Parts: sequence; structure tokens; C-alpha cells
Amino acid sequence: MELLGMSPMRTQVTRIATVLVLVALNLGLRGAAEARKGRILDSFEYTAISCRGHTASITDFGGVGDGKISNTKAFQDAVNNLSHYASDGGAQLYVPAGQWLTGSFSLTSHFTLYIHKDAVLLASQDMNEWPVLKPLPSYGRGRDAAAGRFTSFIFGTNLTDVIVTGDNGTIDGQGAFWWQNFHKGKLKYTRPYMIEFMFSDNIQISNVTLLNSPSWNVHPVYSSNILVQGITIIAPITSPNTDGINPDSCTNVRIEDSYIVSGDDCIAVKSGWDEYGISFGMPTKQLVIRRLSCISPYSAAIALGSEMSGGIQDVRAEDITAVHTESGVRIKTARGRGGFVKDIYVKRMTLHTMKWVFWMTGNYKAHADNHYDPNALPVIQGINYRDIVADNVSMAARLEGIEGDPFTQICISNATIGMAAKAKKVQWTCTDVEGITSGVSPRPCDLLPDQGPEKLRECDFPAEQLSIDKVVLKSCTYRVNY
Repeated sequence: MELLGMSPMRTQVTRIATVLVLVALNLGLRGAAEARKGRILDSFEYTAISCRGHTASITDFGGVGDGKISNTKAFQDAVNNLSHYASDGGAQLYVPAGQWLTGSFSLTSHFTLYIHKDAVLLASQDMNEWPVLKPLPSYGRGRDAAAGRFTSFIFGTNLTDVIVTGDNGTIDGQGAFWWQNFHKGKLKYTRPYMIEFMFSDNIQISNVTLLNSPSWNVHPVYSSNILVQGITIIAPITSPNTDGINPDSCTNVRIEDSYIVSGDDCIAVKSGWDEYGISFGMPTKQLVIRRLSCISPYSAAIALGSEMSGGIQDVRAEDITAVHTESGVRIKTARGRGGFVKDIYVKRMTLHTMKWVFWMTGNYKAHADNHYDPNALPVIQGINYRDIVADNVSMAARLEGIEGDPFTQICISNATIGMAAKAKKVQWTCTDVEGITSGVSPRPCDLLPDQGPEKLRECDFPAEQLSIDKVVLKSCTYRVNY
């Protein structure tokens, strides 16, 4: 039937046009559906100090995971946008599989950064993407240079309830660029750290892998209630100052189930440098370290100091394994440091191929400047080690206090140290130290007299539990489209 008033030819053209419109509409709807299908739905779960009410992907803010395009603006825009949910259940930023090149960016409170197992955060090598901060007040100057310091890769200050976690996703500092400039003396400012939180509370860093940090890896400073759990840290053993985890003037810290290979101390406990640390006066205390595995041929599994001028107290380390590491636990201090290291408890250390098992140094030379007070003497007392097994050791102990300021109340019990085939002839050296031992082999120095087998239970841990060990994690489950 012809349409009214139309010729047969015109009618045919109209029908064809109508069909084409319908086809186009259909294809458009199907295309939209396909576009929706093109977004990936991911579900994941983990345990955390807090679960979040809102989740978004970095791709929602223009992020591109090709390893080439800078995502610094995308990350900062994402954090700024999601900060509006702080009082509404908090927010989570999801980083999907890909290589996400970015400079330094800062987090916000009530916030989680979640890194997918196949995601890599790549630190930019463009120094313009690293803002400069003033030196830490308890240090007085930068460590690499007297001026300020580059902002850490993942940074936050004056925050509460912050989580950096994932399914063992990777944060790669691309440190070779920074190490080369450091060795060549080309840096005007101190190298950035990988993760740093200042003046913050309730922090969790868990289930991520940190590679090739420019300098220190994890640095909570002037903060409290911190959980570091299940992380892997890897850097070349010759890389400069790539300390693993450095709690610095912090209270209530728990570090556990972590594996570290580094060019410096696997864990270094700090609290400020010389007169600046003494003036700032904020100790690190109530620290738990457990189930740590460490490889660091030129440094310690656990170091206390050398920047300890604000004091270090009540450190409890247990179930520590170190292989091809310079020393098990090292205390580093000097005249001019002031401060204290006391009430230190270490048990169940297993050590293989070590230079020293026990090392205390009272003549560590590095100072912030020439204005330190040489009469500011540190107090080192109440250092307890028990249940130690070591083999292939070059020297059992090197314990060097300070003349006129001895290190006191040292206690070592139930320690069996197997010496290397080419071990030092003198197995213990002790000066300006006081203490006791029980059940220690090889025989300790005379300044640490053996008290007999009835004293094997000496040097034990305190019975009461620290508050950080009472923190219970929640199970959090999410679904996200990206």
C-alpha cells in the first residue's frame, strides 16, 4: 500500500531510511551495552583497621596505566575528590592492573589506597613532580644535604585512619636514578622516602611490595598506633640508605610478618638527631617487632639509633630470622646524642652467616652539625637478649660503651653461637659495659659474668600486652568497576 500522496519511488526511499534509523538505534544501544560490558568488575577482600563506604578507581579520574603518561594529577585529584567522604564512611582508591607512573602524592584521612596484585606504582624521575619540604624538626637538616627534603612518594601529615594495602601490589621507587645522583653529589635536597606519615594516628601499611626505594622505605614519624604487616621490601644490597622500616618518634607500633632485603638496616628505630632530637623530645616507645626475615650484608636486622636523641624505650622483638646480615641487633649512639635506649627485649633470633650477633657502638661519629653538646651522654640500659641460635658467625659480640658512661643492665641468656671456620680469634670484645649472662656459648667476656644455668629464665619479656597488640582487624569486601 502506498503512503498517501507519495510516489512509489519516494515511498521506497522512506522505508529504507526508516529501516536505517532503526538499525542505527539498535547498534547504538548494543554499543552502549558493549561499552558497559567493556568495564571490568573486580571483587576483592582484605582485613583492615577500617572498611570504607565508598570506592573509586584511579581510571575514574583520568589515570592511564601505560607506564609512560604521568598520573600525578590523577592521583591527587582522586584523593582530593574522595576526601569529601571522610565523614560519610570514608573512601577507597582502587589501583587496577597496569603501570601507573606518578610523582609524589598525598593521602587524606579515613582513606584507603588499594593496589591490585598486577598493579605497579612507578615513581617519576622528573624532580619537578617532587615538592620540597622543610627538614624534620627533630633532625635540624636533611640527611643528604643541609637544605630541605623531597616529599616522600606516598605521603601524609596530620591524618587519622589511613591504609595503604593491596593484594601484594607493587610500589617501585625506581631508585637507581636517585642513587646515582646521590653518589655524584648532585642532589640539593634529601632523597624522598617511599611511604611516610607525619603527625598521624591509626595507620596501616600491609600486603604490598616495595622495590628500589630512593632512600628509606617506610617512615612513620611523630605518629602513633601504626600497623605494618605482611610487606616485602627489596633493594640492591649495595643501594645507599635503603632502610626497610624506620619508626621515628612514634608510639604503639606493630611490625610483623615482613621480608626485607636492603642496603641498610632492615629495621632502624629512631627519635631525632643530637641537639635537635633532644629539644624536640619525642621518643619511640611501645614497639613490637615479630616474624621478621632480613638480608642485609652491610647492616643490622634491627638497629636502635644512631639518631636516638629523643629516646627509645620498650621495644619487644621476637622470632627474628637474619641471613647474610652484618649483625642481629645493633645499638648505635655517641657523645652528643643524649637521649636513652632502655627496656629492650629480644627473643628467639635465628641467625645464619653473620659478622656479629651482638653489636653496641658508643662512638658512632655522624652528627647533624658542629653545635651538638659533647657532654650530652646517652643512657643505654636494660638490654635483654634470650633464646638465640646463630651459625657461621665471624665474631660473637662487639660491645663498646662510652668511657665514663657505661652501657648497663645487659642481659644475655640461652644463646648458642656457632663460629665460622675463619672466625676472629677473639670472639667477644667488651669495653665500658656491665651486665650478666647465662647459658651462653662461646664464653662471654668477663664484664658479662655467667650466672649459671639456674638463671636461664633471665632476660625475659614483660608479661603485659601492649595496646597495639589488642587491635582487631575487620574483614572488608568490595566490588569495583573500572
